[in-house]
Amino acid sequence: MASIRQVQITFDCAEPERVARFWCEVLGYVVPPPPEGFATWSDFDRALPSERQGAAFACADPSGAGPRLFFQRVPEGKVVKNRVHLDVRVGSGLVGEERLAALEAECTRLVALGAVRGRLLTADDYNESCLNMQDIEGNEFCLD
Repeated sequence: MASIRQVQITFDCAEPERVARFWCEVLGYVVPPPPEGFATWSDFDRALPSERQGAAFACADPSGAGPRLFFQRVPEGKVVKNRVHLDVRVGSGLVGEERLAALEAECTRLVALGAVRGRLLTADDYNESCLNMQDIEGNEFCLD
């Protein structure tokens, strides 16, 4: 029997802490405690060499069930569509107008946080409706 492994999802970005805090709000995640010996993450960051300051940040599911999200600064900006993206499950079990209402309500909340609304994909013979969006640095995700 294969062992189950935990995964971490890593985002390349320009401003790791800003993007991490956005995803904390989206998913109800939290910033983990700073390393031992540091009162805050800012204290830890200031202890790093200047070229590493602000280079990474993380957030985690407070229940421990979901994957850790890690954000790392990269020099290049986003150029093309993501090949992997997150589906934020807000309409699970809902269909029709009830599902659309749940997607729209969450979209409104996330736009207020800085997300960008994309295209609404309406239900067809195989798939239920979902809504494409982008986070504050343009990474695509779906409200599903």
